[in-house]
Amino acid sequence: MYQKPVPGQGEDPSRSITNRLAGALEASALGRRADAILAELRCRRAPLRWSRMFGAATVACVLVLFATGIALMFFYVPSGDTTIYHGVYRPLRGTAMSEALQSTIDLSFEVRGGLLLRQLHHWAALLLPASILMQLLVTFFTGGFRRPRRLLWIVLVGILLVALLGGWSGYAMPDDLLAGTGLQIFQGILLAVPVAGAWLSSLLFSGGFPGRIIEHLYPIHVALAPVLLILLMAIRAWLTYRTGSMRFASIDRSSPASAGPPLWPHHATRSAGMLSLTTGVLLLVASVVTIDPVWLYGPADPAGASAGSQPDWYTGFLDGALRLVPPGWELTWGGRTWTLSILVPLAVVTGFILAVVIYPFFEEWLAGDRQDHSVLDRPRNTPSRTATGAAAMVFFGALWGAGSADIIATHFQLGVESVVGFFQCVVVLGPFAAFSLARRICLGLERRERETVELGYETGRIVRMPGGAFVEVREPLSRTESLRLQPAEHIAPLAVRPHTRGRRRLLDRLHAALWLFFFDDRIVYEPSSIVPTPTDGHGVRGDDGHGVRGDDVPVSAQATAPTRSVR
Repeated sequence: MYQKPVPGQGEDPSRSITNRLAGALEASALGRRADAILAELRCRRAPLRWSRMFGAATVACVLVLFATGIALMFFYVPSGDTTIYHGVYRPLRGTAMSEALQSTIDLSFEVRGGLLLRQLHHWAALLLPASILMQLLVTFFTGGFRRPRRLLWIVLVGILLVALLGGWSGYAMPDDLLAGTGLQIFQGILLAVPVAGAWLSSLLFSGGFPGRIIEHLYPIHVALAPVLLILLMAIRAWLTYRTGSMRFASIDRSSPASAGPPLWPHHATRSAGMLSLTTGVLLLVASVVTIDPVWLYGPADPAGASAGSQPDWYTGFLDGALRLVPPGWELTWGGRTWTLSILVPLAVVTGFILAVVIYPFFEEWLAGDRQDHSVLDRPRNTPSRTATGAAAMVFFGALWGAGSADIIATHFQLGVESVVGFFQCVVVLGPFAAFSLARRICLGLERRERETVELGYETGRIVRMPGGAFVEVREPLSRTESLRLQPAEHIAPLAVRPHTRGRRRLLDRLHAALWLFFFDDRIVYEPSSIVPTPTDGHGVRGDDGHGVRGDDVPVSAQATAPTRSVR
């Protein structure tokens, strides 16, 4: 109710304009919905993990890209029409170039803060795929893609692909010699595609090179890619809100305290800090580190290419796949020439991306797991999955490194053929070696932790037993540490039974063989409770003299030897 202000004291502060607006907003349907969302966020909790900050870094990159991109749109001219440069950069005066390149050079030298905008936009575009890749790696190695979050994994892969599309289309926008070299490679790939290649090239380039490629890529860069990026990020945020956050194993997984601090305001404040930090670092790097100096490359020329030209790092694996194929891979079939030196890399890269997308479904089918999961895995507790990720990283890294074969050869004074041959061996043999090595390391770490769970941790104190033997004193682990070291969930044995005729189908036999390969040598824990262990009063086990315990030893798991569980 309105109260008449007392003379000499002014208006009641509660009736100020801002308070009236705030009260009206709170009373509205939108305000009530916002209060309900904030109340729910205060109740929701999430663990404190550094890997969660990659999401904030991704959002920061997207915001910087949108802010700088909108500003750049006012100065950039998306046209491939030829003009004569008469700007302030003297070495290029009188040079014929496209209007796109001229507007880019004018923006860099004649617009106050224009070069900073360009470089900030470019650095954010380089950091965005890196932060998304780190999210993918963290999600993969911790098992965050399992039910009910399989769709989240697919959406995250889609965000990465859209980020690559936006970065690649922006790479061609300046229309300098470096961008022209990349577009010539792209046109050659299109023309090598059977049946539809010539039609696709004509559609994008409107005839010969360079055609109207700038005008056709510009809508993709400023409209299609941003809209898809916003849509996929919104879908991922909504799915994350619905499914909740995953966490590592703890003593009481139903206890709110063990789940971490609430999302609002604790995690929101941390995310805002990471967003501000990422933006500041991008601004600092863009201020002091020059990138993409188009004035040094000059205009695009169909008859020339810049020496040592390299694509942006996130598309280097595509270039590397083309370089690793031996020359002369062609065949004639159906009245057409099939250029395998291009079709094979395309098929391999496409197959790799599809394998990444469907891996959650493959692991679910392989393990026979149909349950929902809310607890993350430690990478060492899933040796085969970790080994698969290591093999994929080596394969991707070999393709990516091969994209810089010429740079490696010139810097280290090596033959280009030798460098390419090395990466050919790595891309074929490296994944198998990485798989075997990573799995052996994980199993070794698990066996050591199983011993720690059973006998306790080493204290460094050596005592002499009555029989004359020297043993090291061990202290028991706390229940929290014991639960942290052992796997959060166990894979049930696979039951493959014959059908009515007493035979097993080929698919069932393949399923059993794959199950044995992936899960047969895992370290199995059988849960038990805290049990007292007889001691001699000095913390030394008196049973066999091979271990040390306290008076009441928390044993949360007893490890058993690996067994074949396929029936």
